[in-house]
Amino acid sequence: MLSRTADCLYWMARYTERAENTARMLDVNHQTSLLPQPTEFLEQSWKKLLTISKLEDAFMSKYDVVNRENVLDFMIYETSNPSSIVSCLYAARENARVIRGKITSEVWETQNTTWLELQRILEARHQADPSRLLEWVKHRCHLFRGVMHGTMLKNEAFYFINVGTLLERADNTARILETKYEDQAALKVLSSNKTAEDGTDGEFFDFYHWAALLRSVSAFEIYRQIYSDQVTPKQVAQLLIFNKQMPRSLVCCVNELIPLISEVKNQQSKEIERLLGKLKASLDYSDIDEVFEQGLEEFIEAFLERINHIADEFSNAYLIPLAVA
Repeated sequence: MLSRTADCLYWMARYTERAENTARMLDVNHQTSLLPQPTEFLEQSWKKLLTISKLEDAFMSKYDVVNRENVLDFMIYETSNPSSIVSCLYAARENARVIRGKITSEVWETQNTTWLELQRILEARHQADPSRLLEWVKHRCHLFRGVMHGTMLKNEAFYFINVGTLLERADNTARILETKYEDQAALKVLSSNKTAEDGTDGEFFDFYHWAALLRSVSAFEIYRQIYSDQVTPKQVAQLLIFNKQMPRSLVCCVNELIPLISEVKNQQSKEIERLLGKLKASLDYSDIDEVFEQGLEEFIEAFLERINHIADEFSNAYLIPLAVA
């Protein structure tokens, strides 16, 4: 397959997955921001969304204040932000347009219709309900994935799309975990006080923000099936790192990537297979207690470095050299 074709398939998938992940995080944060909580933590929750995407500097160059309205505007509509939902859906559609001959008409129509419908939404953006818009984005991304799996041959094009999806998903899950745990010290202080200065119950606050983390990766119901109703940091990390049946867990993404790389292997893919094999082994032979002894932040940082190195090697082996996230 030509590098140009592989590049478009890969980035179509990554941008679609990125749009969905952004919509998930924004929607959960928007809903959580309506709960009673200290003002400083409300502001921090919006800052964390920018931290996950490493967009703090870009945001502050355009806005003076970090608040719900500004972050939603920047992360949904701002075209100068390459990770905004509008930018991602545009990039996904443009990549799909370039390789229409390699995807089914149903996949193309899904991407094209999403973009056309978004234009109508943008015309009335100031009247749009954020929750309804974000739910629509998630629905359209789900539709793309379902149509792709239901109509495309299981060939190289299909495999490149799935590689892009899984690399983006693994990166997103790891960043969400990392950002949440960076805030743990402050959350522990709040919980230990039982009652915040403004009357907010710390344990209530902590529970609902852990629940928000789970909802941002569609894991809250799965968590309750496995662990009942109690939400603890260690069990959240266990689920999102090591549970092989959890679709967005780190180990699940890595396990699904390995056979996909085998399907598209070339003379340059041996290094990718080696790196994935080492990453899989490190996950297989680790457990949550060992992770917490090492330090969760250090573990996640190491995972992000390794998964992004794998993505770079994949780009070098298959894609256009100047492809940019």
